Amino acid sequence: MTTSKLDKHLAEQRVYIAKREKGYREKSLKLYPWICGRCTREFTRANLSELTVHHRDHNHDNNPSDGSNWELLCIYCHDEEHTKFVDFIRYGSSEESEVAAATFNPFADLKERMKQGK
Repeated sequence: MTTSKLDKHLAEQRVYIAKREKGYREKSLKLYPWICGRCTREFTRANLSELTVHHRDHNHDNNPSDGSNWELLCIYCHDEEHTKFVDFIRYGSSEESEVAAATFNPFADLKERMKQGK
């Protein structure tokens, strides 16, 4: 008995998805909320491709399972982060010593919003 093309394709797709989910992008998307760590832009499935995983130490081989070397950034903030790193390598340190983490909490007043919706 031979398998149909569709069955073969679906089996390959399942293997591909399982392999991809083991990757650091899929792991980080499960660990962290879909919000840019710099500009606090929120993402949905529709625009999730614009949310990237940034390696804090710039080493793409350093992927601890706890996600401590990952940060979710939108494509614009990610590009800016790498530009700053290249400039640091090229020109040395800058006046700015450390970029503060985003402190915006989109769920801070969730309870109040839910009360208003009733």
